[in-house]
Amino acid sequence: MYEYDMQKLLIKNGIVVDPLTKTEVKRDVYIEDGIIKDMPPKQKIGGVKTLDAENSIVFPGLIDMHVHLREPGYEYKETIKSGMEAAVAGGFTSICCMPNTNPVNDSKVVGSFLLDKSKSLNLINLFPIGAISKGLQGTSLANIGELKESGAVALSDDGNPVEDGALMGRALLYARTFDLPVISHSEDSKLRGKGVINEGAISERLGVVGIPSIAEEIGVARDVMLAGYYGANVHIAHVSTSGSVDIIKKAKQSGINVTCETCPHYFSLTENALLNYNADAKMNPPLRTEKDVEAIIKALYDGAIDAIASDHAPHSKDEKDATLDAAPFGIIGLQTSLPLTLRLFYGKKISLMQVAELMSFNPAKILKLGRRGSLQNGYIADITLVDIKKEWKFTENSIKSLSKNSPFIGEKFKGIATAVIVDGRLIEAN
Repeated sequence: MYEYDMQKLLIKNGIVVDPLTKTEVKRDVYIEDGIIKDMPPKQKIGGVKTLDAENSIVFPGLIDMHVHLREPGYEYKETIKSGMEAAVAGGFTSICCMPNTNPVNDSKVVGSFLLDKSKSLNLINLFPIGAISKGLQGTSLANIGELKESGAVALSDDGNPVEDGALMGRALLYARTFDLPVISHSEDSKLRGKGVINEGAISERLGVVGIPSIAEEIGVARDVMLAGYYGANVHIAHVSTSGSVDIIKKAKQSGINVTCETCPHYFSLTENALLNYNADAKMNPPLRTEKDVEAIIKALYDGAIDAIASDHAPHSKDEKDATLDAAPFGIIGLQTSLPLTLRLFYGKKISLMQVAELMSFNPAKILKLGRRGSLQNGYIADITLVDIKKEWKFTENSIKSLSKNSPFIGEKFKGIATAVIVDGRLIEAN
């Protein structure tokens, strides 16, 4: 990984995909002091470094709004540094880290630690997500004002659904006051029970307890109804079922301020991936059916789903090398998120413009990340360069994360990030 600090940089010959203007054209992008600017007259350009992007797609910097970095507390699974290195390899210029660390990010102390550590590494942008409740216990609200002051861009108890409807309602109201979105892990944990994979024919065949799709859908319905009642904004994390998609569509049509994300595994795999008891395919929400996969892909195309996020969840080999019942939920995803999404492009399910919207423009808008998500004059120079034709294989040796828990190891992909530019700094990706 090589980094180059440049005050003036000219990206030439690339196909620039800009969601703000809905344009996909071959043009140059000029950067000065970390900002994208209109091209100055030729006689005024001096000391400019040139980057030839021939045969590359130039995207606004990709943003992963749902990442688990594990530091502080679980550094044997992932550190901020290793997570950022995986993000660079995956083409991301910004990642948002969930608060389920030890200690939990429910205070200014932890938020400040995360930002200070990321700044000292000087790789990509890190945006912390603060906890909704103290200690993620779901009993009392965290200090939302303090979390906002310490840099939190959203609130979530991800991994722990907020079961108390009254507490969730108060969270939505307080978050609205501080102009923060609430990211909800929408689930009825009583219905989930001790389930480990999707409830259905596969769970019966394997002899394990299943998680019914309605456990997610009831949670989604409650949260969007609360958002509508309180006039607040809610963002539904990792949507996995056709029923959840239908609920969110109807909520949007009725004027409720709801956005949502899905993850690449929910449009790439079904519950069949668990037929060989592969714990690397165990996640929550679980992999669902072919019908659900089709609904997710359709919702990405028609705009019902706003964003694609990895839900990167590292676990050690010892933890995942266990029975389906005992292994923890979660897979890594920072390096496979873009190539799996590009499979939808090659399958003619979505366009390159939609890739840019789902992985950059919309996450920046949902989280209010300033002038990011576009390649227009005045925007921050966060940029991802992608060779969409390069074929490569995802191997365990190519994984930058400290953990290797991915069901996609051994898969062949077409399309990979070659470099990212962060605040005008060029960083080689692969």
